[in-house]
Amino acid sequence: MGTLTPGGIRRLRHHPAAFTLAMLAYVGVAFAVEPWFGRSGELAIGITTWLVLLAAVRSSPPSERAQVGAVVLIATAGEILGSLILGLYEYRRGGIPAFVPPGHGLVYLAGCRLARSPAVRAHARAVVRLAIAVTAGWAVAGLSLGSRPDVAGALAAAALLAFLIRGREPALFASMLLFVAVLELYGTAMGTWQWAAQLPGLHIPQANPPSGVAAGYCAFDALALRLGPRLQRVRLRRFGALGRPRAAN
Repeated sequence: MGTLTPGGIRRLRHHPAAFTLAMLAYVGVAFAVEPWFGRSGELAIGITTWLVLLAAVRSSPPSERAQVGAVVLIATAGEILGSLILGLYEYRRGGIPAFVPPGHGLVYLAGCRLARSPAVRAHARAVVRLAIAVTAGWAVAGLSLGSRPDVAGALAAAALLAFLIRGREPALFASMLLFVAVLELYGTAMGTWQWAAQLPGLHIPQANPPSGVAAGYCAFDALALRLGPRLQRVRLRRFGALGRPRAAN
């Protein structure tokens, strides 16, 4: 795990696919040890995840840092709405674990850098077609093969297909889908979080995880692509190019 030292993380910026694999390895280890150490361990994983995220964006261009900041803000609001208010899913110990907000930043970075990798850029259309096939196949399997029909997942999958077919950044959304599919299947299998059997109040059945779950992540990304430049402009107005507060006139 030497690649997860601050210097190693910064060097991985120049190896996008390796960065994505390193983030998958980090998530795998974090979710494996999280059940055994209670709230204190959950907090320790949260602090570590923030440090990993800060190291990952330290050498990023300002535009990427702004997008990551936007993702963390938007996704945290989405977590509060989806988990605490609507009850679509819940975490092992309730609430929102400390590692979740920075984790969304790492998920965005992993998908974003995978989309920029030479392999994906050279075969972008094939990657998008693969993501479309995975989305459609997962939705059909969820409706027909699960212990309960994944109707909610199929509805979300339709939105995800729209992102992949009509979105501004189809390669990004495709890369995000592939990363999120592994994340959701592993996280729910480990019991880190669990999706409700039905959409609360609507009695529409859904699987654990729903097949179209990556649609939410793509929505966060789409909003971040719009909000990121605004955050960057605000930062420049307040702190200037060197990151120091501007003197009052």
